[in-house]
This record gives sequence, structure tokens and C-alpha cells, in this order.
Amino acid sequence: MINSYGAKAKVDPKDAKLSMAHFFVAFGALALGGLMGLLQTLVRSGKFELPLGIGYYQVLTAHGVLMGLVLTTFFIMGFQYAAVSRTAGTHSNAARTTGWVGFWLMTAGTLMSGTMILLNEASVLYTFYAPLQAHWIFYLGLTLVVVGSWVDGAAQIMTYAKWRRNNPGKPSPLLSFMAVINTVMWIVATIGVAATVLFQLLPWSLGLVDRVDVLVSRTLFWYFGHPLVYFWLLPAYMCWYAIIPKIIGGKIFSDSLARLSFILFLLFSIPVGFHHQLTEPGIDPAWKFFQVILTFMVVIPSLMTAFSLFATFERYGRGKGAKGLLGWFKVLPWNDARFIVPFIGMASFIPAGAGGIINASNQMDQVVHNTIWVTGHFHLTAATSVVLTFFGISYWLVPHLTGRKLTKAMNKLGIIQAWVWFIGMAFMSGAMHIQGLLGGPRRSAFSTYGDSQQALDWIPYQIAQAVGGTILFLGIILVVIIFINLAFFAPKGEEEFPVGEAENLDEKAPMVFENWKLWLGILTALILFAYTIPFIDIIQNAPPGSKGFKTW
Repeated sequence: MINSYGAKAKVDPKDAKLSMAHFFVAFGALALGGLMGLLQTLVRSGKFELPLGIGYYQVLTAHGVLMGLVLTTFFIMGFQYAAVSRTAGTHSNAARTTGWVGFWLMTAGTLMSGTMILLNEASVLYTFYAPLQAHWIFYLGLTLVVVGSWVDGAAQIMTYAKWRRNNPGKPSPLLSFMAVINTVMWIVATIGVAATVLFQLLPWSLGLVDRVDVLVSRTLFWYFGHPLVYFWLLPAYMCWYAIIPKIIGGKIFSDSLARLSFILFLLFSIPVGFHHQLTEPGIDPAWKFFQVILTFMVVIPSLMTAFSLFATFERYGRGKGAKGLLGWFKVLPWNDARFIVPFIGMASFIPAGAGGIINASNQMDQVVHNTIWVTGHFHLTAATSVVLTFFGISYWLVPHLTGRKLTKAMNKLGIIQAWVWFIGMAFMSGAMHIQGLLGGPRRSAFSTYGDSQQALDWIPYQIAQAVGGTILFLGIILVVIIFINLAFFAPKGEEEFPVGEAENLDEKAPMVFENWKLWLGILTALILFAYTIPFIDIIQNAPPGSKGFKTW
């Protein structure tokens, strides 16, 4: 079945199989990573000790890697692969084979790294900073995950390129364009983490070199680490921009505005890693200041997104006869999990974005840097705005891919799950923010705090985090139940893959948005300008180096 845009109304079953393979790994990581998160909050409450000699930093690393890297990367690749198939047409056999190769490389790397973490041979947190050292198999596994994601992304680019060849002079389907923007950003960003792993950490862990330059490795990591956040966010934006309007029965406010915002995210999300290193010596303050400015440029596409979304909601509401300033708010489909779950994620991004402004500000960052405030912010952005939107996507995408229906029971359970998640995160993230303002450190177990009065003052907030973590784990159980039901047990049927149409179909997106030579050229220039001279300074003025340690 073909819609008015020439796109297939249903993802091809062969493509659906590959997307579902990604989702099986993603939701498996969610279940195990969620359990690790629960154990962390219980330990920090001071009321629980890990059994069987399991270390706190062991479960902390497992939680970060499984939730921050495995869950997100596999879900995003599975979602984008399906979105490109739905809007740009069925993947060719070559693209599908490429996708499977990427999937198995990522899966093999995940199993390698995960095994080392569970064996306590890689308790180095998800940032794996030197001089902490992990087993070489952990680093090799990470390399395979990164390379596999490049191959996986190449399959999407191949299908997009085929569509462009077959439709010269026409703007590509919006969802496919967005997916390719995110894939390109991911490939460019992961060059940094691939470089530090391949040329520093892997040879070091194999004993081929005695020392690594810690500042170089941290700089390469944060060249990747900040765009990693936008790699998580942009698929949620894809849903907000192009899918939610269809779900509510409205129209996309502006196709061109959506494309422009994604291009701006591509340009301003990568050359800004120094704002994560504001307290580190060895980097000229002028370059830190420059990258802070570039960081704040991301506020522009973020505000564009907020304007576009609420314009869509208001226009839909007015069309339903809503009156007054906020009358449109009442007529939104609050009983539809496909809408309300991502909407809670959208609303959560308002305080999350405010916290991000604080983290990126040189003066205010001094107050919260390396405190558990940062962890609370992280859980508002990635673990609420992003993850709740991913859950909302899965509630219609999984049955679409498996040929089943989202039943009323699962729809209701999805809404319950979203509110359970919101309540749990309000407890946990709220307590983390407050404890951070009181000086509570991040990455630390309760036993490391000592018996000072300040540590005693933190206890109520740590208990609140444990309460929130427990509620969140209940939310994870509900998500897993819904996923299994929609994948295997829901009644057979046709579930829509909703793709919105622009409000003004006569308004064609300018073809300059498809000029990849232009945008990649500007991106390259920004990266070279932001990093070349600072990197030369870091290498020329480097101290002798840091010897590694086998464990924390």
C-alpha cells in the first residue's frame, strides 16, 4: 500500500525483522540495566549492601553502559531503520545485508564488553576515563559496537541515497532526512571515541604502551560525549516533529522549520566538548569560552522545536473549536498512550533544558560540577525526555512490525507506566538535584561519604533516590511486560506507523537542505576551528603522562 507521498504505509516484513532484532537487544539491556540502577540507589541509601562480593562501581558501570549506550544505540538504529523503510521505501537486499552485518557487530561487541563488566574486569564507568583501566576485551567490544553502528547507519544512508537518485530535485521524506542527519552526526562524533579507544586505551590495556595522555583521551571522549546526548535526543525530536502531529490528528507546522532545526543541531552539537571540561587544566580558557558560546547556539533549534510543537497543538485545538489561551490543551488525546507518553517526555525537557544551561555556564557549573546534580540532570534528559518518548514509539511501532494491535489494555497499561515513571523520576532526579546543590558527589557509594555532618544531611535525599529508583524499576517491569505482549501475544492486526503531513503541502522545503557538501563542509570547518589549536597545545604541553591502574 502506497500513500500520497509515494512512501509505503507499512514497513516491509524483511525490514521489520531487522528492526525487531535491534529492539530485542534494547529491551533486554533495559531490564538488566534497570536492575543495576535499582541496586545503586539502594546502596546509596545506606540501608543495603550488595551480595556475593559484587562491587558498587561494577553495577554503576553496567547501568551506565547498558542504559546510556546499548539501550539507546540499538533502539535508535532499529527505529531509524524502520522509519527510512517506511518513508523512503523498502531497503534493498544490499542495504538490508549491511544492516544485519552492523547489527551482529554491535551485538558481539556488546556481549564482549558486558561480559567484562560482569566479571569485574571493567569497572570503569560508562565514560571509561584513563587512568582507570579495563580488560582489553572491553575496549575491543566497544570498538565493535562503534564500527557496527557505522555499518548499521550506512544501510539507512544507502536507502536515502537511492531515493534521492530516483527523485532528483525533490526534497527527501522528512523522517528519512532526519534519520540521516542523526546518523551522520553519530558517525562524525564517534570518530573521537574510536580514536581514543583504538590508539590509546586498547594498546595500553594490551601492554603495548606504558602510558596514555589522560587529557587527550578525555578531550576525545567529550568530543563524542556531548553529541551523544543529541544522538539520543534527535530520534525523540523525530517523533515530536513528524509523528505526534499525525497521532493527534493535526499537521506538521512547518516541514522546512523541522529540517532547519536538525541541520542546526548537526552543526552546533559536535564542536562543544570543552564545556564538559571547564574545570580541567591544560585547556586554554579562551577555547573553553568559544565552545561554551557554540553550546548555547543549540538553544536556537531547541526553541524552534518548542515553537513548532506547540503551534501544532494549538492549531489542532483551534480546529476542534477550542477557545481561550489554553483551551486547545483540553482537547488533546489524553487517553492515547502514543501521545501522552511522549508528551510527558516533552514536558520533562523544559526543566532538563534549564539544567543543561546551568551545566554549560562557566560560573554556575562551578557550583554543580562533579556533584550528583549532574546525574539528576542526566536522568531528566536521557532517562525521561528521551526514554519516555522511546517507550511511546515502541507502543505503536512494535505491533506495527510484528503484525499485531495495540489493545485497550496495553494502551491503558502504557499510560500507567508513564505516570509511574514520572513519579519515580520526580523522587529520584529531584533528590539528586537538591543533594547536588548541597555538595553531594556523583559516582560515589554511601560508604565513601564518612560520618561528617554534611554526609548525614544527605541521607534523606539518598533515601528519596532509593524510593524513586524502586518506583522506576516497577516502571521498567511494566514496559517489559508491554513489549513482550506487543511482540508475541497481542491479537493479530494492522497497527499504523503514523507519519504526519505538512500543514502547507504547497510549501516545498528548499533543496539547499539536501546540500550535504555545504553542511558537512561547515561542520568540518567548525570542528577544525574549535579543536585544532587547542589539541596542538594539549599535545605540545602535555605532562609525562599517567600510568594506568587495573581496577578502581
